[in-house]
Amino acid sequence: MEQQKYKFHIQGMHCKSCVLLTESELKEFPYISDVKASLKSNLVEVTGDFGEKTPEQIALEISSVLHPHGYTLSADKIEKKINWGEFKIAIPITILFVAFYVFLQKIGLVNLINVNKVSYSTAFIIGVIASLSSCMAVVGGLLLSMSASFAKDGDKFKPQIMFHVGRIVSFFVLGGVIGAIGAVFQLNTVWISILSFVIAIIMLILGINLLDVFPWAKRLQPGMPKFLSRHAMGVSKLNHTLTPALVGIATFFLPCGFTQSMQIYTLSTGNFMTGALIMLSFALGTLPVLGLISFSSLSIGKNKNAGIFFKVAGLIVILFAIFNLINALVVINILPPIFNF
Repeated sequence: MEQQKYKFHIQGMHCKSCVLLTESELKEFPYISDVKASLKSNLVEVTGDFGEKTPEQIALEISSVLHPHGYTLSADKIEKKINWGEFKIAIPITILFVAFYVFLQKIGLVNLINVNKVSYSTAFIIGVIASLSSCMAVVGGLLLSMSASFAKDGDKFKPQIMFHVGRIVSFFVLGGVIGAIGAVFQLNTVWISILSFVIAIIMLILGINLLDVFPWAKRLQPGMPKFLSRHAMGVSKLNHTLTPALVGIATFFLPCGFTQSMQIYTLSTGNFMTGALIMLSFALGTLPVLGLISFSSLSIGKNKNAGIFFKVAGLIVILFAIFNLINALVVINILPPIFNF
């Protein structure tokens, strides 16, 4: 029978990780031969042998694998409603966070944001935010898929441990490698400031996307080359006892803007150990939530207060970005010092 093509509207995609996860999940259907998802148009095109099924029937059937990830598929366009009222709760919470942060800075307990040195606590906090955001959806999806596969054979715990150990070790080692590469280039203050500026822009885009009120911002998110990301996803399909550890290692190469911003900063450190510890701190920040995902169907996106959480996280990330933007401009003497904490 001739191959058929259908386009469906999809809601819930926030980044390139979502595109990758959507395509990967839908390709698991035996009658689907090709999938192309678009973050720009919020459409997914599927090609395959669907027999006499109507578009509505196809949408209902294939959306079953996407619902657990927080995506909604339909034949007809669904108008997205923005809940502006959530900002009434999110803004005060963000203000309290900022006040607490300034207090910790004043007493010298932490140094969360500094253009010349992103502290390990900053990397850890960014890791926590990343693990709860849509940018880590693909990692959670890989983890759940792998867990389900090994659970069928009665192995519920060892694969989870191997995944997390592989992820943490790879972030430490590969972070160190990136830091060492930075040492070869001997980056001066101007180049470090430029990299800090790039990090701030990426963080700003990520923060705006977390607010989920400006659809155009989704198109601006950077990502790993698609072929590299696809190979990283493909590791999870390998049938080998070491697959969980390899999947953990592969997550270093998946398209998460938070991960990439930390990788760019690591390059600017020009030091193996500093780079290794920065990426290790980031990975440890993601560990609590990913650990819960290992043994549950946890999804912040399903929670009734998810909108408030994402807006708080978005505002905090935007503030991180603004601090870094200003500090980068201060270092190269475009702006005078503004913050004294």
